[in-house]
Amino acid sequence: MTGNSSAIVNASPALSPGLGWGLLGVLAFSLTVPLTRIAVDGMSPLFIGVGRAVVAAALAATVLALTRQRLPRGPEWRRLVVVAAGVVLGFPLLTSYALQSVPAGHGAVVIGLLPAATAVVAVLRGGERPSARFWRFAGLGVLATVGFVTAQGGGLGGVGWADLLLLGAVVAAAVGYAEGGLLARSLGAWQTVSWALVVAVPVTAVLTVVAVGQQPPTATTGQWVAFAYLAAVSMFLGFVAWYRGLAIGPIATVSQVQLVQPVLSIGWATLLLGEHLTVLTALGALAVVACAAGAVRARSPRPSPVPSPRRRDASAVVAGAGPCADSR
Repeated sequence: MTGNSSAIVNASPALSPGLGWGLLGVLAFSLTVPLTRIAVDGMSPLFIGVGRAVVAAALAATVLALTRQRLPRGPEWRRLVVVAAGVVLGFPLLTSYALQSVPAGHGAVVIGLLPAATAVVAVLRGGERPSARFWRFAGLGVLATVGFVTAQGGGLGGVGWADLLLLGAVVAAAVGYAEGGLLARSLGAWQTVSWALVVAVPVTAVLTVVAVGQQPPTATTGQWVAFAYLAAVSMFLGFVAWYRGLAIGPIATVSQVQLVQPVLSIGWATLLLGEHLTVLTALGALAVVACAAGAVRARSPRPSPVPSPRRRDASAVVAGAGPCADSR
């Protein structure tokens, strides 16, 4: 019976709770780039970047108050500032400005570097040590993502200001993801994103007023719907699932499921923006998903298991030390 139980455990699905929550977050995030591209035609990038954070902060503050969450403690406040700077301010603002001048596909190719960047920050900040196999699949995932979106038609072309903004967004999000994932282990997943949104309100609220004064929104109903999704899901609910997955971890491994986000984003862009889907795109999608699967299945190096007492006794006898060599 013991042997059968072990076999059942070993045959359990590879999808851990952390990966499941991470995939749910990626599904929520996959609409961010296409919907930002839609919204930016009817409202300023500054308003999109900070206005959605204000709406999300209102939702977060309401939930925090209703559930009577404890206030973060001293060191937690400082870490929340890092999270807010990365994912509440940095990533939304930089991507909104970049997507003014580049298509959704072009934006997705650079954002496809985010999983690898998050893994690097997790190693530096959290002390994680992914295996060499993990890094090989992560690197292949970056190459597959670039090739995928390039084949789709976004292309890299010459590096311009939009590319630099997108690269800055990747760095900001990677730091915010890694720090938020670590903080969520003690503060809680949805609490982390909620407090980060609240921490950023003094900045986001002022910038929202400035944005409205400079360029009042002239959005259509569809563009307001896109903005509402960016506020409620991309900035709040998606992060609840994402930080939950990162908190369960390992962060470097869970972050690699985001390699499939460009695939999903291009799919949404095809449906919502009418972008053309080719056979090369389908093949690229399979390559990206395969690399993501390889990365999340790679295990960190583990120390050799300590042999059981029975095995130690047997080894001692074979070595001629006698069974008493193991007694203490």
